[in-house]
Amino acid sequence: MYTDLVDGNQIFFNSREETGMLLAEKLQLLELNRPIVIAIPRGGVVIGCEVAKRIDADLDIVTPRKIPAPQNPELALGAAMHDGSTFLNQEAISASNASPVYIETKKESAINESARRLAAYRGSRAPVVLKGRTAILVDDGIATGATMEVAIKWAKEQNPDRLIVAIPVIPASILARLRERVNHVVFIEAPEFFYAIGQFYKIFEQVDDKEVTHMLQEYWKSRNGR
Repeated sequence: MYTDLVDGNQIFFNSREETGMLLAEKLQLLELNRPIVIAIPRGGVVIGCEVAKRIDADLDIVTPRKIPAPQNPELALGAAMHDGSTFLNQEAISASNASPVYIETKKESAINESARRLAAYRGSRAPVVLKGRTAILVDDGIATGATMEVAIKWAKEQNPDRLIVAIPVIPASILARLRERVNHVVFIEAPEFFYAIGQFYKIFEQVDDKEVTHMLQEYWKSRNGR
């Protein structure tokens, strides 16, 4: 694992691929019942593919989309999923002074965009069933926790045997919250001070839709007949 200081910020990881390897090592220490990795695009798919390969798991995706604050689109007031599952951070909403009409409009936009992305990435492929299996939600990091919260809410409704969140880096305050929501949170670093996910990676390039689709198709092709 890479450790250095750049412009005063500590960097923990070389790349997403490296974190996938490190998370897989930690997951292999747990009891996994017919595991399935559920990756959150885009960057989470890079890690999800690496984890799934190393623990011999199936792979699927979910596409939660954040509900942005009116004056700061990088700040999530909540998140929503293709099926209407929604998580709202009431404290953030109050601080933002966002109106109910604004929240409802942005929620509907998030649901529609989630559905569009899911169809684009998965195509006609049917989702893998989570019931009775170990489901592992994977992303390349957590900042506010909104998208992971709604993904957890969605996954729980599928009745997995166990639900695990596997994440390279997560703020310590959010780690405590998520530990109450799932069976395990597998992580590598939980810093107290957190600005953005990319600050902890040496290489944190944007992943486009074409790359996500290619990675998923290649992995699914490799699992044919299994």
